[in-house]
Amino acid sequence: MNNTNLKSIFRSIDESGRGTIRADAIRNCLSQSGITEKDARLENFRTRLEAFGDSEIDGKAFYALLDNSESLVARAVKGELVIPEFERFSKKIRALYDEVKANEDGDVADYIPQLARVSADNFAVSISTIDGQQLHIGDATAGFTLQSSCKPILYCAALEEHGKDKVHSHVGREPSGLSFNELTLNKGGLPHNPMINAGAIMTSSLIRRALPTADRLEYLTDLVTSLSGQNPCHFDNAVWHSERETADRNFALAHHMRERGAFPDGTAIRPTLDYYFSACSIEVTAENMSTIGGTLANGGVCPQTGERVFAEETVKNCLSMMHSCGMYDYSGEFAFTVGIPAKSSVSGVVLAVIPNVMGIAVWSPRLDACGNSVRGVAFLKKLISEFSFHNFDSLVDSKKQDPRRISHVKKTDNTYRAIYAASVGDVSDLKRLVAHGHDLNSADYDGRTPLHLACAEGQVEAVRYLLDQKVLMTPQDRWGNTPLADATRHKRKAVKQLLSTNTTAVRVSRKPEQEAA
Repeated sequence: MNNTNLKSIFRSIDESGRGTIRADAIRNCLSQSGITEKDARLENFRTRLEAFGDSEIDGKAFYALLDNSESLVARAVKGELVIPEFERFSKKIRALYDEVKANEDGDVADYIPQLARVSADNFAVSISTIDGQQLHIGDATAGFTLQSSCKPILYCAALEEHGKDKVHSHVGREPSGLSFNELTLNKGGLPHNPMINAGAIMTSSLIRRALPTADRLEYLTDLVTSLSGQNPCHFDNAVWHSERETADRNFALAHHMRERGAFPDGTAIRPTLDYYFSACSIEVTAENMSTIGGTLANGGVCPQTGERVFAEETVKNCLSMMHSCGMYDYSGEFAFTVGIPAKSSVSGVVLAVIPNVMGIAVWSPRLDACGNSVRGVAFLKKLISEFSFHNFDSLVDSKKQDPRRISHVKKTDNTYRAIYAASVGDVSDLKRLVAHGHDLNSADYDGRTPLHLACAEGQVEAVRYLLDQKVLMTPQDRWGNTPLADATRHKRKAVKQLLSTNTTAVRVSRKPEQEAA
């Protein structure tokens, strides 16, 4: 990155225009962009930043501080991450969360005793974008077991090891239209798809068959850890025993599949089921799950670590299955109304994936008649009603917001973008423009600058920011009006006071010879 770009980034963070910044200003800038303190990519950067303490950081020290982190920091400051206005987006997500929280319909699953002990009031929404932006609301750090949300992972693991032709010689690709644990197979005597119990038992039978049981389980927990950004997961032994002791239907499904010759030769029923129960009993959090979703959204590369966990082809096939079969016998309705790949679980989590954008985990244990989280489905419906994330929204003239774009930009010219941002008081976008090296003194065809519009509209914070950036205070438009004249005409008293104070400060700071001149 060249020095001009680095200077622009520094100026954007240096809101007061003093020529120095503090560590907290850098942290706040990253946080507003959705980059959290936990981000593994910035580990060395954080260490170097902490060494400054409360000391002032000048431009030279800032450039040295960036080192190998400059690309991520620059993109965050410039608003070039996949959700550029992350604060605005987060505010809306929090509002949707509050709306859905009032919904207390549904019941906690009780057919597995350990699941029945989970508080029905738990509720979390976590989001991880493909650029590593994160938002966590509610009980996002509380633990729960994967249950059926392990099925996409098992399917991907089987695909990675054997390829789709081998895997689908043992499991189908069609929705069943029946309950997730229905005692039924397709016309070929195979499980209907990998997203129901029979299909997940089948994919379990394909994974690391030659390894000892302990090594197979270690492989699985390592895999979940990699998918979730190297956040260690845990195996819940109590849930495993509870699963095993109430598994009559799963045993029946396994024996039915063996009777029909669906399993690979030499498959043993009990170790296969134990492996499936183990996968269901891995404990995660909503934070972990959203990163798993972000990894799938990112084509198999974990956004937090940059590690490729699954091949792109594997992820494509998995998302296809999730889209058509991931929500039990509500899958068709969900695909129609919400229109994104998702996988639900009786633990109350819904893992949703918006390809090339983000992963979303919604956790709330109250379930509907299909076994899906009531709040999970309700939240995702509201999300899709607000934002153009449905797979086919691009085909219609939608009135929804697209958070992948700067919300108010109708023209690509940055001058008009700056003028608009100033007129509505969007200081965040003004900062992004500064990071891109835009001159905030640039005027439109009529000679109107961002300061003109901020003064006319009474946007005090925008005026303050522009003055801190040392913009010209007396530019004239083609009618001869200055920003102060606009503030006077529109009776913007607070703006007039700010302009007056700034003018006085400038005069006091000048040397006598400057005044004489």
